[in-house]
Amino acid sequence: MIAVMFPSHVARLLPLSDGDVALEDGQRVFLAGETVRHLFVVRAGGVQMLRRQASGAALVVQRGRPGGLLAEASLFAQRYHCDAFATAPTLLARIPKARVVDLQAQEPGWLLEFAAHLAAEVQRTRARAELLSLRKVGERIDAWLSLEQAEIPARGRWADWAGELGVSPEALYRELAKRRP
Repeated sequence: MIAVMFPSHVARLLPLSDGDVALEDGQRVFLAGETVRHLFVVRAGGVQMLRRQASGAALVVQRGRPGGLLAEASLFAQRYHCDAFATAPTLLARIPKARVVDLQAQEPGWLLEFAAHLAAEVQRTRARAELLSLRKVGERIDAWLSLEQAEIPARGRWADWAGELGVSPEALYRELAKRRP
């Protein structure tokens, strides 16, 4: 397993864990409407948080990567507002919500770091909203590549990527076919 460097605000949460959760690709972490009892640190693997649309389509609202927090905004909610599923074999540290609330009160310095993290997430969310406002699939792909500073995902993940871009898998496949040399 590759060693993961955790940001200090995330590393401070790890000793508060009540255990690790091992998941297989596609296994659920939580579902919308469930009571928030934990937030999670992604130790390995990945997680997608999805919001289901009335049409049945799923929109990716967050991707959890190794070293990152998952469902941190749920710390301030009674129920999860989306579904979360592993996108690969995944290991999560499960942090009880009550322990995080206690940490906020006991360590104001940590709370400031956490607030900075949440502010950065707001910025990412705004950038993502801008991406989703683009009309053309090609524009969304280009914006995503720039925003994520990444390459086109592996072929086996294109359907998930389409959800992240807010387009149908078929529209994504057509656009990628146009880009082939």
